[in-house]
Amino acid sequence: MTDPSNTSPMDDMHKDWLEAELEETLDETFEMEFSEPMLSREIRKIYRDAHPDLLERKVYFRNLLRLQAELIKVQHWVEATGAKVCILFEGRDSAGKGGVIKRITQRLNPRICRVVALPAPNRRQQSQWYFQRYVEHLPAGGEIVLFDRSWYNRAGVERVMGFATEDQVEMFFRDVPEFERMLVRNGIILLKYWFSITDAEQQLRFQVRIHDPMKQWKLSPMDLQSRVRWEQYTKAKEDMFERTNIPEAPWYIVEGNDKKRERLNCIEHILTKIPYAPVESEKVDLPEREYNPDYERHTLPEELYVPKIY
Repeated sequence: MTDPSNTSPMDDMHKDWLEAELEETLDETFEMEFSEPMLSREIRKIYRDAHPDLLERKVYFRNLLRLQAELIKVQHWVEATGAKVCILFEGRDSAGKGGVIKRITQRLNPRICRVVALPAPNRRQQSQWYFQRYVEHLPAGGEIVLFDRSWYNRAGVERVMGFATEDQVEMFFRDVPEFERMLVRNGIILLKYWFSITDAEQQLRFQVRIHDPMKQWKLSPMDLQSRVRWEQYTKAKEDMFERTNIPEAPWYIVEGNDKKRERLNCIEHILTKIPYAPVESEKVDLPEREYNPDYERHTLPEELYVPKIY
């Protein structure tokens, strides 16, 4: 147990910063977490009764801010060293991939950290080498790329839904280990995460989406088919793990029945897999504003301004 009397001024400064950050970002964070805006009282009660041991909000927010501060250090390190980071997010529909991605990118520079979420391939792309449309989105030096679903579409939805032939799937399984080894040999830090939830949890989340107008857009025909074909997706996932879990780019499974724990656990793990270090930055001094006594600011027409409704 740490003795409070032994805390250093630096510890106190960090604590003060954390408290200030909690206060300043509370509204923004609550807005992101406010996921039940239109749900009936009955549906809300059903969801809460099904999750009696959810992580406490205070614990969650404190750790989320701490981890996001570390992600900023990763960003500085990536930019300074020219490192290339590529993270794949795969998993069951409604398993929480998007929520984790949002928390990772929330405080990062979008010029350094970007998300790739590709639509279904068009006719031209269907005639290309399978990996071709993904290659153009891989990170250059000083970039972090998060794939919200990736080339593993072929091993999952394309295979289960019949969008790819068995020959195409087999070719994918033969090619992908060498493709990923090639990426790693060329200096890309490649991380692969599979987000897992139980059958009952997915059923419950789909029901919530059906009853929440703010989330109904998330229910695509493919999502609905994932319920029907739960066992087929399970078999496809097991085959994928067996054939693509290579030492150079292993799979990591994130259990997602508790969204808050899922987010924290995934970010904590990512931080252990990137060999970042603190980067010294120059002190920033705000320059004095130039002042011209002969300049007069012009009055702009009223119609140019957005009406002040609030």
